[in-house]
Amino acid sequence: MLLNRRMTEGTIKIVLFIIALSALVFLAGIVIVLISQGTPILKFVSLKDFLFGMEWYPTHEEPEFGILPMIYGSLIVTFGALILATPLGIMCALYIAEVAPKWLKETLKPIIELLAGVPSVIYGLFGALFIAPIIQRFFNLPTGFTALSAAIVLGIMILPTITSIVEDALTAIPKEYREAALALGATKWETMTKIVLPAASSGITTGIILGLGRAIGETMAVLMVAGGSANIAFSLLKPVRTMTATIAAEMAETVVGSEHYYALFGIAIVLFVLTMIFNIIAEQISHRFHKKFTAVR
Repeated sequence: MLLNRRMTEGTIKIVLFIIALSALVFLAGIVIVLISQGTPILKFVSLKDFLFGMEWYPTHEEPEFGILPMIYGSLIVTFGALILATPLGIMCALYIAEVAPKWLKETLKPIIELLAGVPSVIYGLFGALFIAPIIQRFFNLPTGFTALSAAIVLGIMILPTITSIVEDALTAIPKEYREAALALGATKWETMTKIVLPAASSGITTGIILGLGRAIGETMAVLMVAGGSANIAFSLLKPVRTMTATIAAEMAETVVGSEHYYALFGIAIVLFVLTMIFNIIAEQISHRFHKKFTAVR
């Protein structure tokens, strides 16, 4: 009996190890493919001109591969979405976790998780048919397909993700924190804003970063709403093009092994590196908050 139990546990450990190892193998495979297919673009254009060039004409007789407008487009749309979704997501999560009655919480929570799983093309259609026309009429623009429209659509997309994760973080705070604050004379509002929110800051940061990761990696919604103009215009009311939209729009028409093909994989490398940098920064911030406000870990 004891031998069978040890054999079962050993088998489970081996299976879990293989599963965990497979994730690393897949990640390594992605990195290898990106590097092998993306770095050859540096034979045709310098790294400086690729990263900071202002012109993207990959099919011209004398092609140009500057991707700075697309980096700018990705960042402005992503941070616009975060500015919209972060405060709304935290407030929604705070209401659900701390204020809403149990029946309402049990109703809202599944709905929010369901919204987080809606395909991005649905959000793209919603943005193209409703958000863009509203932006066009409100600001009297020739077109509503702008960075602002894309930021609003992305903000709506990532709102359920941020709300769900932050709500989980708030719910995980031990009730002793709230009881101690209330016992010392703090109001309900003071307990929520000065005790519960800071204590959950690590989870809140994680939720924001996951939202950022979804926003910067989003393809279909920004392809349908952002306008697709590869220019730097310091206004949210102008069309922009993101890195993901460029890859999605042009990869299908690109000859494998061409300069254009390598340039699109080069964009993917830049996107991958930016995402990794954001994740590392977020991990550091989350770790500092966790050490500051909790005694765990």
